[in-house]
Amino acid sequence: MMDDRHTISAGGISATIKAEGAELCSLTTAGGLELLWQAGPEWPRHSPWLFPIVGRLKNDQLRHRGKTYPLTQHGFARDLRFAWLERTTRSCTLQLTDSEATRARYPFAFRLTIAFRVDAASLEAKIEIENPGEEVLPASFGAHPAFNWPLAPGASKQESVLIFTENETAPIRRLSGGLMRPEGERSPIQGTRLTLSERLFDQDAIILDAPRSTAVSYIGPGGPGLTVGWDGFRELGIWSKPSGAPFLCIEPWRGYASPLEFDGEFIDKPGLMHIAPGAAETLMLRIKAHEAI
Repeated sequence: MMDDRHTISAGGISATIKAEGAELCSLTTAGGLELLWQAGPEWPRHSPWLFPIVGRLKNDQLRHRGKTYPLTQHGFARDLRFAWLERTTRSCTLQLTDSEATRARYPFAFRLTIAFRVDAASLEAKIEIENPGEEVLPASFGAHPAFNWPLAPGASKQESVLIFTENETAPIRRLSGGLMRPEGERSPIQGTRLTLSERLFDQDAIILDAPRSTAVSYIGPGGPGLTVGWDGFRELGIWSKPSGAPFLCIEPWRGYASPLEFDGEFIDKPGLMHIAPGAAETLMLRIKAHEAI
């Protein structure tokens, strides 16, 4: 269906977004290089949005006012069709609102709007989470873009690096059974630089629960490269398949998986936004392509 996808482009970048999950499914440079993972057998997604949770809840259950609701890892937005609000040659806007089906898993009113825009060699996504209900809206939101690793065909995965804008030497966090371990671990980041290897992900994602940086550049030997920047997000996940796969996910988050020891009411879960009735939270994600750093 023509209504399923929409492509926006500027001088140096082209992006295709699909209605299913409001998911970015292609991001190509002016030279035709595809930056985004093309949903191969190792992982069937491109760049899903994580809402209303990031990560997992204990026993995949949300507890609210004495009732229990089934809510699995990363929530449901990535699997639902968004409505198109606007489509032009350089921008598009999609929206998801609560329904009887979502309230069976997440008993809150919400309105999630994602607006994409391209300019020169950059893609920007503005995320607005509104609370049209009469009680506080507890929610998390995460970006999960997967980029080809290596970016350039034929390059070495081990020669790829991440360069942060600030030193990121604080301990990292890891998961156990999808839940956040209480203890931190020594960071593999040397100052601002993380040299990539498949072994980094033997224990699943690398999680920075309080990154100093608001951008990170991903580059291979001599280029090409890209920079992921964000506003409003407070955590960052870096992930690839522990078994090895040709993609790398750079994931700004607002929220994270339940701590191993947490088993309380959802509204008390650490890391959530608490959006007042009639209020909204706005987050920004930017991806800029460049030939070299």
